[in-house]
Parts: sequence; C-alpha cells; structure tokens
Amino acid sequence: MTAPARPHVTIIGSALSGNKGAAAMLESAMQTLEEKVGDVDVTLLSMYPAEDAAQNHYPNLAIVPAAPRQLGVTINSLALLYRLLPPLRPVLRKRSASIRALASSQVLLDQGGITFTDGREKFLLYNVASILPALFVGTPVFKCAQAIGPFTGRINRIASKLFLPRAHTIITRGRITHEYAEGLGLRNIVAGADYAFSLEMDGTERDAVAPLVDLSFFDGLAEGEGVVGICPSVVMQKKVDAAGGDYAQIIADFIASLQARGRKVALIPHSVRTGTDKTHNNDLPLCRDIFSRLPSSDGVLFVERELTSQQLRWLIGQCELFVASRFHAMVSSLAMAVPTVVIGWSHKYREVLEMFGAEEWAFGSDQLSADYLAQRFSELEGRREEVKATLDAHLPEVKATSRAQADRIAAIVRG
Repeated sequence: MTAPARPHVTIIGSALSGNKGAAAMLESAMQTLEEKVGDVDVTLLSMYPAEDAAQNHYPNLAIVPAAPRQLGVTINSLALLYRLLPPLRPVLRKRSASIRALASSQVLLDQGGITFTDGREKFLLYNVASILPALFVGTPVFKCAQAIGPFTGRINRIASKLFLPRAHTIITRGRITHEYAEGLGLRNIVAGADYAFSLEMDGTERDAVAPLVDLSFFDGLAEGEGVVGICPSVVMQKKVDAAGGDYAQIIADFIASLQARGRKVALIPHSVRTGTDKTHNNDLPLCRDIFSRLPSSDGVLFVERELTSQQLRWLIGQCELFVASRFHAMVSSLAMAVPTVVIGWSHKYREVLEMFGAEEWAFGSDQLSADYLAQRFSELEGRREEVKATLDAHLPEVKATSRAQADRIAAIVRG
C-alpha cells in the first residue's frame, strides 16, 4: 500500500539570503508549519537560488530558481500551458521543478512584504507574476501579512481589482492596509500582523554571534547609557538622495552627534548579500559609506558581515534604543521591545507601530535631517522607560495575531 504523500507548501517572495526581513518571514513559516502541520515539504521559488541554497539548513526545504525573468517568462508560460493543455501536465510536472512544486502543493504562500501599491508600479509585473502561476495551476494563493494599497493609480487599481480577488486569503498587515483593501471591495481579507513577529529564537544566538561580533561592546553599561542601534536602508537612501538630500551624510552626522555625547552606537545592516557590491537587498555598501564618513570610529561597532535573522534579532535586542529605516529591522526591535525611532517611506511602518501604540515615533523621509532625527531621538531617549513598557504590554497580542495566520494556512493544507 502506497504511503500518503506528505503535505507540500510552496513559498515565493522571501529568501534566506540578502534581506533578513524576508528570511525572518520564511523561517517563521518553516517554524509554524512544522508546529501546525507536522511533517511538510516546502519549496522556495527563489530570486537568489545559489545564495539561498548555501544558507539552507532545513532538510525539508527545496530551493528552486525563480529569478524575475525566469519567473515572469518561463514559469508563467509553463503554468499557462499546464492550464490550457491538460495532456501535457505529466510532462510539465516531470520537466519543471517549479510546476511540479506548484502542482503538488496545497497552497502557495506569497510573502512579498509590500505589493500592489501606488508608487511602486515598476514592481507590479513581479507582483502579478508571483501569484499567476499558482492561479494557472489551480493552487490556492495565500498572501501572508503584507502591505497593499493605496489603489488610486489607474494601472495599479486595474491590476489589483483583477488579481487580488483571486487569492484565497490576503492577510492585511495593519489598519491602513485593511482600510485600503476594504475600499477596493476585497472580501478575502483578514486582519493580521507581520509573519516575522512569529519568529522564535532557539537560545543559541549568543554563542553563534560571539565569534563574529565583539559582544563586550555591550557589557558594563549603566541603564540609560546603553548601546544605540542604527539600521540604515539603501531604499531610503535612494528616496532621500533623489529628493536632493544626502542620506549617508545625515546618518553619519547623527552618529557623530551621539559619539560627541559619549553614547555607544552599533551600526547594523539588516539586509546583506555576501560577496557582492550590488545594492539590491544589500545595505552593507551603504553602511560602509556611512562608517567611512564618521570623524572617528570611537564608540562605534560596525557589524560588517551577514548574520541570520535570529542572530540579528538577538543582537538588536541587546540595544537600549534603536533607529530603523529597514522595515523588518523595526519589526525585530519591536519584537524585542526596544524603543525605536523609525524613518519610513510608506504606510507600512506606521500601521505596524500603531499595533504597539507607538506610531508617534515614525516620520517620513521628507522630514529627515540630522537635526530632526536628533530631536526625535532625544524625545525617545527621555521617554525610554514609558515606551518600553508600552511595547512590552502590546507584544503578546501582536505575536498572537501574527501566529494566527499559521492556523489559517494549516486549515488549507489539511483541506
């Protein structure tokens, strides 16, 4: 008698390498699927297959290449053939790892952090291409907690009204996204929280980080004089510089002002691609630039290497205060109840901070200057204990809301 096939889930939009926010979402899914479903096979349709494979320590996770052009042209074309020509399906499943994965999966998890939103039309084709193969093959699409909308732009609104209703479930990542989705008339939406809030550490992080980072930097500091963590973002740099600013210099000037006051600073890139100077999903070159502009390196710890999502979360948790431009660096600081000032560029930052009653600590790239950042940081510094207490109070509910989407995924997998 043939043993029943193990459940199978395919994931797109996240990664193990590069953007550690994407890694945190992927690893949260791996952890919660094992808990909720048991033994399960998982396939990642990967933008960086070689880099992801090198960092894959999960025996049940298969990495299948799905770079943007390959996804948009090859995988989508094969999925269309699968839909239109049923006699070809056995051949397509045999010849294409991506089609085989989708056809055998009970669900596709789309873990894109922000999709179908005005102002990001250049990513719209990828947003569609990520879910269209599953729709062609007949596999339910579950859009894990993410930001969508607004939908006022004509092209985005048309694409959103055409494709978003076809998803089985869309988890909205906050109040603003949920209101945008309701305004579009979507009925397949469920309010949730970012999947990365479900990420659990296993207690080995300190020992793993110790050979890579000088942890004595964090020792012996009095309360109120702890390390300030700073996580820049190349996405934010492009927006600020395009408007005539100099993001790297602003951050360098802010760090210098902290140095002048005797505060210790950890410069922590949260998105790193080892072995390349390309800046897509890679903040390390930006951090090197910022570090080089400092008047001295006194009191500054530059984490000049790639760490795992759990290691980064643990390290961020050692900071007393935090300044974030990367979205999932903010998620990690909130998950560790570290009071945080956030420099954001869309509603996705503010709506998550709202869940913690901390939305006042976010401001947009259009307001960014070294003086304004120093002012907001000083205000946070003065209210550190109050803000930390608020984060601690809200964290259990946010984590529970994040983990609830795993129950919904498990229900689909079980049929």
